[in-house]
Amino acid sequence: MPVAHVKAGSAAGKRKAIRIGPARRIAEELRAQNERFSAAVENMSHGLCMFDAEERMIICNRNYIDLFRLDAKVMKPGIRFFDILQHSVDIGIASQSAEELYAVRKPYIDGAKPSTYEETLADGRIIVISHRPLTSGGWVSIYEDVTEQRRAEEELKEQHRRFDAALGNMSQGLLMYDADGKMIVRNQRFLELYKVTAADFPFGTTHRDALERLLELGIYTKIDVDSEVAKTEACLRAGKMQSTYRYLADGRTFLVVRQPTSGGWVVTFDDVTEQHRTEERMTHLAHHDTLTNLPNRSMFRERLDQALGEPKVAPLAILSLDLDRFKAVNDTFGHPAGDWLLKCVAERLRRCLRSEKDVAARFGGDEFAVIQSDVRGAADAEKLAKRIVEVIGKPYRDKGREMHVGVSLGIALYPGDGEDADTLLTNADLALYRGKSEGRNIYRFFEPGMDAMVRERRALEADLEAALPRREFELDYQPILDIASGDIVGAEALMRWRSPSRGLVSPQEFIAAAEETGLIVQLGDWALRKACSAAAGWPRDVRMAVNVSAAQIKSGSFARSVISALAFSSLPASRLELEITETVMMDESDTVLRTLGQLRELGVRIALDDFGTGYSSLGYLRRFPVDKIKIDRSFIHDLDKRDTAAVVRTVIGLGIELGITVTAEGVETEAQLDMLRKAGCGEAQGFLIGMPAKAPEMSRLLRSREKLRQSG
Repeated sequence: MPVAHVKAGSAAGKRKAIRIGPARRIAEELRAQNERFSAAVENMSHGLCMFDAEERMIICNRNYIDLFRLDAKVMKPGIRFFDILQHSVDIGIASQSAEELYAVRKPYIDGAKPSTYEETLADGRIIVISHRPLTSGGWVSIYEDVTEQRRAEEELKEQHRRFDAALGNMSQGLLMYDADGKMIVRNQRFLELYKVTAADFPFGTTHRDALERLLELGIYTKIDVDSEVAKTEACLRAGKMQSTYRYLADGRTFLVVRQPTSGGWVVTFDDVTEQHRTEERMTHLAHHDTLTNLPNRSMFRERLDQALGEPKVAPLAILSLDLDRFKAVNDTFGHPAGDWLLKCVAERLRRCLRSEKDVAARFGGDEFAVIQSDVRGAADAEKLAKRIVEVIGKPYRDKGREMHVGVSLGIALYPGDGEDADTLLTNADLALYRGKSEGRNIYRFFEPGMDAMVRERRALEADLEAALPRREFELDYQPILDIASGDIVGAEALMRWRSPSRGLVSPQEFIAAAEETGLIVQLGDWALRKACSAAAGWPRDVRMAVNVSAAQIKSGSFARSVISALAFSSLPASRLELEITETVMMDESDTVLRTLGQLRELGVRIALDDFGTGYSSLGYLRRFPVDKIKIDRSFIHDLDKRDTAAVVRTVIGLGIELGITVTAEGVETEAQLDMLRKAGCGEAQGFLIGMPAKAPEMSRLLRSREKLRQSG
């Protein structure tokens, strides 16, 4: 303080210090207070402006100037309040005129009462103004920008509105529990799903109370409430979501999901009855054949892997099944009938099983498979195989039609024939393949070396496919005798395959393979054209007989192939004889009917080959009039037997009665020929009549016979 520097010996100095010291202290204190006030005002988070009774500004802080974007040079103490308003209008911050703004504030100024009101600026900001009158006149105003606060409040309101709307429109039921485990939120959908009232589940209900109430109302079937509560609490402690299916007494299924939150948990309830049923159906469809409802290949493999994965695997057998003659039935009666037959086969196969552990499956088409469990040796598997052959082989009758199929089986035994699923299935297929190659309606056990036969068949198919472009096929011609006149009236074209690596391959070896691979259509077309060209050079009364497969007839283009072959060779249609089997005759499809009709209109003759070895229904002859019946060589071979001779005479008599030529195949002795002559048979062919020969040899034979006839 300055007082400390006055000399002690000076009385005047002492008096001066006493006079000046308090005033300076007051001034210093006032200055310090002003500095503190200014600092406080400048550091306020809000804007502040003070006016005297004359409405002149005493002081304002920087926040006030910044809040209203005012010019600091203008905002000097003493400026009138109205001028400030005008300044705000001039700079574009105010949304009204200075007069309008002043008119709004004047009541607050005159009222001399504390008040708070809002003002929205031109830029959209919202300012809250707190008006406080001063006792000496004038007032002080505090200004706060609440734009973000208002926006947050609106957003919160919107969130609440959306939350309420979401709760009200959810497809799921919802309950929310607080940290004390009491229900604090419940939507209407929950009440609707469970068909209960709000009174049944008031706010404050605990999880345990809710479960017990649902049991009490008979909505849930019996559940362990203590266990359910304990599981839920454990999941919540672990912070994990919990989901479970609830099965209601009325048959519905709910998916209940509990999700922990920061202060409790939320539970949702979803009616998944249809979805659950659909999933069950989809799961069933994924593992079962849609036609027969038997397990499919996938399910079969799963059950086989499961059986082989047991700690102690019991002996078992794998049976691979393939229907015999199913294709003929399917082609004859149509696919709907074929589907009906497959369902019947599946049901019969299911009845053949002896244990619930046994599995019958359909792999597709006419392929089936069986797992026979607890097999006590090959005898058990053989017993089942015999039963299946017997049961499946019985006739099937539907809508007055009788259908016949057989079944071939291949059997592999665990563990002798394989210790894994792939090996067992492969070996069962190999045994099946062997059985089908040896005949039909039989079963075969797997034997080592069977795979060599499969490799040979595949090699045969590969060579067969390459043989046609390499011109390895030939035709031989076997003469046909008119028994009464002794003249050669025709010849049958017989296909031969002369392979460079295999030598001469008989039709019995390659025709079946050609039919399975589809190559028979190309081979048949080639043979037809070749045979017609050869016959064109023969005497005009000699016919050419050509065998036709069912695949050719059903191809849809066979009639065009015949027309093309006749046109190319200039052979009259009346001299062409097409030999078809009863398999074709059985087929009543539009394609077959149309094709046979077109051929007859052309004048081509139709012969029914191998009569008596297939289904031999006289109805075929009524629906498809043929020109010729050919008695199979097996009947002629046993012609010395009384029963066989009676059958042959009956067929010949039938032909005579219907006006159909009858040709006997496989005639090898004079005795056979003489008996056929006496029975009235029209034609014969076989080694006695003539051996199959090449086209030039056949031409020489026919010319020589014609010369003898002319000379006679």
